[in-house]
Amino acid sequence: MAEILLFHHAQGQTEGFEAFADELRAAGHVVHAPDLYDGKTFAGLDDGVAHAKQVGFGALLERGVGAAEGLPAELVYAGFSLGVMPAQQLAQTRPGAKGALFFHACLPPSEFGAWPDGVPVQIHAMDRDEWFEEDAAAARELVDEVESAELYLYSGKGHLFADSSLGDYDVEATALMKERVLAFLEGIG
Repeated sequence: MAEILLFHHAQGQTEGFEAFADELRAAGHVVHAPDLYDGKTFAGLDDGVAHAKQVGFGALLERGVGAAEGLPAELVYAGFSLGVMPAQQLAQTRPGAKGALFFHACLPPSEFGAWPDGVPVQIHAMDRDEWFEEDAAAARELVDEVESAELYLYSGKGHLFADSSLGDYDVEATALMKERVLAFLEGIG
């Protein structure tokens, strides 16, 4: 069993995001899923990104980092797209990280300093996702630098393909991703 701090994407804590968290819980993991948007959700990605800009990416990052306070140090940090920002910062800077799961995004490892020794990471995205294009180089850099880093690219162009409540949802890609994620968490637990 792993304990996970999971951050939502720019559209907020959608039903599909919540369902993903619940599936991890059903597999026996403890999942903390803080709401960085104070209950707001958005029907479109552009609207969610506009809200994130209005709140400020720095403020959202602070909220995410603050969500780890009071939780054990031995966490797996995970994030969907926008949620990768706090997940990656915490994985790289908070001592005790057990692992990291980045869905639909990845920042350059240099953004938060060196990747910590012994912390495995998985990155999952679609190979033709326009939103992931700028992150692909960072993901490959992380895989090149970190022995325990894995990049999984799925065939398709959907961005939030693992959120069952959104139009980009891809049943087959999500099933394979969940299989890989659960195996990763089993190895950590």
